[in-house]
Amino acid sequence: MLRPVADGVLVHESGFLQSNAIVVQGRAGVLLVDPGVQDHEMACLANDLSRSGQTVVAGFSTHPHWDHLLWHPQLGAAPRYGTARCAATARDELSDPGAKARITAHLLPTGIAERVPLDLLGEITALPAETAQIPWGGPQVRIIEHHAHAPGHAALFIEERGVLVAGDMLSDVLIPMLDLSDTADPIEDYLAALRLLDGVAGDVDVLVPGHGSVGGADQVHARIDQDRAYVHALRDTQVPRDPRIGPSAKPGWEWVSDVHDGQAQRLAGRSERDGTPG
Repeated sequence: MLRPVADGVLVHESGFLQSNAIVVQGRAGVLLVDPGVQDHEMACLANDLSRSGQTVVAGFSTHPHWDHLLWHPQLGAAPRYGTARCAATARDELSDPGAKARITAHLLPTGIAERVPLDLLGEITALPAETAQIPWGGPQVRIIEHHAHAPGHAALFIEERGVLVAGDMLSDVLIPMLDLSDTADPIEDYLAALRLLDGVAGDVDVLVPGHGSVGGADQVHARIDQDRAYVHALRDTQVPRDPRIGPSAKPGWEWVSDVHDGQAQRLAGRSERDGTPG
C-alpha cells in the first residue's frame, strides 16, 4: 500500500529487504522511482495508481543492480531513465545470456524467485551525461550522481517537496556497501558521495533510502555521519561500532555482518596487492 511521506510523494515498501518504491505526483501523471521487486507488489502499486486516476509517465532507476531495474506490464510503457553510466552498466551486464538465470538462482534461497518478473529487467533509457534533472512534467527532481555503491548511482532531490531519495545509501538497516568491482578507490568514492549528500542535507525534510525506514529531517545528518564513520572504520581496518552489525542488528538482518566481513577482507586484499596501507 502506498503511504504519503511528503506533499505529493508516496512510498511503497516491499516485503523483500524493505525495498522502497517512490511515487512523485506531477501534473499529468507520476514519476516512479525503483518500482519494487515482487510481481504482486508492483501489480498492487499499479492498481493503487489506477484507482486514484494516475498513470506512470516516467520511471527512474537509481542504479544498475537488478532489484532497482525491474518493471511490471501493468505500470505501462513510460520511459524509464537512468544515468548514462547506470544504463551502460545495465546494458553490458544483461547482454550476457545467462544474466537472468543467475539472478533467479541467487533468489532461490529467498523463496521469491518465481515472484520476481524479469521480462522487462533493465530496459532503461540513458540520460545524457551530466543531466541535472529528470525530464518529466512534474516538480523538479535533481540528479545527484556519484560513484559509491554502483556505477552511475544517483540520489534524487525533490527540492520543492524537501525529499531526498538516497538509493542504496543512508539506510538504517544496511551498512554502506562499496563498489569493489573495478574502481580505483572505493573508499574515497563513497566518502565523496557522502559529501555530496551532506551538501543538500540541510534542505531535506524526508529521507527515503532504497532499503529500510523512511527518516525525518533529524535523521539525515545522523545517517550520513553513521555511514561516514563506518567507511572510516573500514579504511582504518578498525572494528566499526555500528548498530546495523552484530547482535544489535534488527531481527532478520544478522547477515549484514557477513557482508561487512566480506568487504573488510576484500579491501584488505586490495591493499596488499596495491602495496598501500590498510
